Amino acid sequence: MNMTHYMELLAVNQPWNLILFMAIPVVLAETIAVTELAILFTRRFDGMMRKINKICSIIVGFYFLGIFIYLFVNAVIPFTMNGEWRGWIDIIAVGFYLMGVIPLFGLSLLDLGIVGRGWNEEQKLKYHAIFVGIFLIVAHIAMIFGMLDPSLGGNHSHHMNM
Repeated sequence: MNMTHYMELLAVNQPWNLILFMAIPVVLAETIAVTELAILFTRRFDGMMRKINKICSIIVGFYFLGIFIYLFVNAVIPFTMNGEWRGWIDIIAVGFYLMGVIPLFGLSLLDLGIVGRGWNEEQKLKYHAIFVGIFLIVAHIAMIFGMLDPSLGGNHSHHMNM
């Protein structure tokens, strides 16, 4: 089957690529989303939920920044230089996956106090929730397009090389 580079990355080197590129970031992001809801409902900014939320936010931002740099250097640049993209569906899948670095690293910067240092807890909570929402959107777009056969977008190449 012809597949996007996104899906190929997750399919090869089983189970390690799936764990490193999908499971770890998604488990951390889902932990953030669930604890974010608890914080939004309770408005408790000092409890255990907030501590878990903050730790996961800091870890996932830096973890995904590492993924972004690794894939940009080892996949995006070579695919672009060698004309190896499998059409527009492939570019959307990989591009939206990598765009996850923006909201995830934003969470890290916010929880480290690098961004929003002078904001009150309500303002921080607002932006924290926005970053979580943005991540959920870009991650789901990446997953949807990543699961498509790139030939649906007019690409009929059948090489696999991620």
